[in-house]
Amino acid sequence: MSISRENITKIRELIERADDDSAEEDEEDDDEEEESKESGGEEETQEEEKQENESYQQATSKEYIAVGDFTAQQAGDLTFKKGEILLIIEKNPDGWWMAKSAKGSKGLVPKTYLEPYDKEEGQESSEEGSEEDVEVGDEIAEEPEAKQRTGSHWSAVRKALSEQINTVDVLTTMGAIPAGFRPSTLFQLLQEGNQFRASYFLQPELTPSQLAFRDLMWNAKTGTIRSRPSHVSLILTLWSCKMIPLPGVSIQVLSRHVRLCLFDGNKVLSNIHTVRATWQPKKPRTWTFSPQVTGILPCLLDGDCFLRSNSLSPDLGILFEPGISYIRNSTGEKGELSCGWVFLKLFDASGIPIPAKTYELFLNGGTPYEKGVEVDHSVSRRAHGSVFHQMMMMRREPQLLVKLRSLNRRSRDILSLLPEILIGSMCYIHLLIFYRQILGDVLLKGRMSMRSADIISNPVLATFPKLLEQPDVMDALRSSWAEKESTLKRSEKRDREFLKAMFLLVYHDCVVPLLHSTLLPPFRWAEEETEAARWKVITDFLKQNQENKGALQALLSPDGVHEPFDISEQTYDFLGEIRKKEA
Repeated sequence: MSISRENITKIRELIERADDDSAEEDEEDDDEEEESKESGGEEETQEEEKQENESYQQATSKEYIAVGDFTAQQAGDLTFKKGEILLIIEKNPDGWWMAKSAKGSKGLVPKTYLEPYDKEEGQESSEEGSEEDVEVGDEIAEEPEAKQRTGSHWSAVRKALSEQINTVDVLTTMGAIPAGFRPSTLFQLLQEGNQFRASYFLQPELTPSQLAFRDLMWNAKTGTIRSRPSHVSLILTLWSCKMIPLPGVSIQVLSRHVRLCLFDGNKVLSNIHTVRATWQPKKPRTWTFSPQVTGILPCLLDGDCFLRSNSLSPDLGILFEPGISYIRNSTGEKGELSCGWVFLKLFDASGIPIPAKTYELFLNGGTPYEKGVEVDHSVSRRAHGSVFHQMMMMRREPQLLVKLRSLNRRSRDILSLLPEILIGSMCYIHLLIFYRQILGDVLLKGRMSMRSADIISNPVLATFPKLLEQPDVMDALRSSWAEKESTLKRSEKRDREFLKAMFLLVYHDCVVPLLHSTLLPPFRWAEEETEAARWKVITDFLKQNQENKGALQALLSPDGVHEPFDISEQTYDFLGEIRKKEA
């Protein structure tokens, strides 16, 4: 699916009361000033209403002035220069407006590059006002009066409200988030449906005749599924993110993470995989991955990822999007922001794979369809002078450190048992292979007729894809299996059929009761209280299983309450899954 502008700039809920945003602005400057403004809010009401009316009159004007240069990225866009006057013909809700230049050319332009044109003040005042709003950092300290800056921001927020700019644009204008931040592109794709999730790509794919599976074949000699090499098969490690700009105090960060997927410059070609980052209060601009923890490393924190793809596109690469989940202190509104993006192309101009090494990737601001946008404008604006000074300033630019690892024979054989297109964590790759082997046993080895389309009673096949969207339950399965595997003899570990039978027992003892437990709250992304409550339920259940040597006693106990389920929830309908993918 192409990344459309509609996916990037969805209109969010606007700020209901302007006083909340005023309070946010005051919090960033001075807490004491906030109290004084709240006490004298009634005296400023008339002045604020006057500013709102003036901003509304400006917003309804059809003439706008460009506050920056913009180069057309595709057919239908309009190129313009800073200071050029544009006539707006139509305002689209996705943030791209139809405009006409003084030369008569027409095309789409991004609204974030425009300001209402005030004929009385002229072009100079518009440019100065824009520059005043954009520049932050050291320049702010040099201003004689902070109230002048506050007034300018407040006027811009009023103008944003009248033009119905979404919440992210308002926060950017206020200075609550850096100018290069945008609504998360990959998060919005995940919200569209199942087609960008790992559970979607984990399902087998039928041939055009729908009489066989294209990516799941049986090897009669070995009695298991046949390995299938792919065009791209590699392992990468996320090391760290450095110099990521901090949002303002009006925003509380709930999660720092990196989302990645296979990308060809136009379409997302795989599932979108998320790795959560950790950080230290002393170094809030530095994110790290795969921290040292007691026990098993949660798969959500695992920076080691595998990638597989059969795409033959010469532009194939990996799209990385560092981002944050946040909540606004004043309104309680939650959202997802991209802190930039970077694209690592996997093949050079000659079609040769890039070498396996550590890459220091500098982040771009904006979204993947925007060019020339910086994450932190203040860094590059001060990057002048000698070559040494420029090199020092480059170290202050946001960057992502990634290592591509070469595959040995064992790693290549393991990856060849996975679906042809998939990105995931290395810590649960052995569980994915168990699922694929059971899938092969049921669909290829155990079926009486290959033309049979009957549903199959198999709780593992029916519920395992859900674990990819509930990483804490996946961690519970990893922990239970590791404990079981430690008790097996060496000869038993070499017996594939015995291992599959043991895995099925562990799955039924661990995962199935948890998925139907009434004590386990629904999984919600980046909610610390919910995550802590879920993990407590999971650890208590695993402890009971360990003490009772299985889940049977807990299941038969009158204290245990489980949700009722329909038999269809425990059956696997592979044709139904195929229809979902086609839809």
